[in-house]
Amino acid sequence: MKTIGLLGGMSWESTRSYYSAINEGIKKQKGGLHSAKISLFSVDFAEIESLQHQGNWQQTAVILSEAAKSVEAAGAHFLLICTNTMHKVAPDIEKHINIPILHIADATAERLQQDGISKVGLLGTAFTMEQDFYKGRLQDKFHIEVITPNQVQRQQVHNIIYNELCLGNIKEESRKTYLNIVDDLALNGAQAVILGCTEIALLINQKHTKTPLYDTTQIHAQAAVDKALK
Repeated sequence: MKTIGLLGGMSWESTRSYYSAINEGIKKQKGGLHSAKISLFSVDFAEIESLQHQGNWQQTAVILSEAAKSVEAAGAHFLLICTNTMHKVAPDIEKHINIPILHIADATAERLQQDGISKVGLLGTAFTMEQDFYKGRLQDKFHIEVITPNQVQRQQVHNIIYNELCLGNIKEESRKTYLNIVDDLALNGAQAVILGCTEIALLINQKHTKTPLYDTTQIHAQAAVDKALK
């Protein structure tokens, strides 16, 4: 079994989901008392969040690159960045380590392709929904058309992530807001919706809607399990 490297803490709420999902996956496939071999570095999200909203992505890359080097030094065979948004600086992190990054957008896109999804809605932080590092990768590398909510809805999604979900606050009103946005994306032709922020699955999941949802945390974690056992 390979050692899985996790770069977490963004937020720790979703990193906890990663840890649980990966160990459940190993247990399911290997049985008995087996659990995952994991090297985890968890950053202080307050520092990262401040730099994100300042637009200082270069400094976030410095912090995460140093953390990634620690994960590698602890014996990881490959790395997961346990957040969608910070894949914006994945190319910078790659330059500082000698182990591969298991990219969350690639894992998600491969699952979408397996299911025959060619047009998908994307929910996430404003950075993920509006910038090209994520949806551009889906479109250019995997030829999946990506649509996003309108500007007002994007701000609602973003604010709920940072002001509620990252703090572990789950509100029924916010769930209804998200589900209305999912419905709008489906009406605009989305065959499915990517939960493109690792906290969103804390709020909505498949039991809440008929529109297929793709939980990037679970997909990424399962890809890590498969790679570790391959």
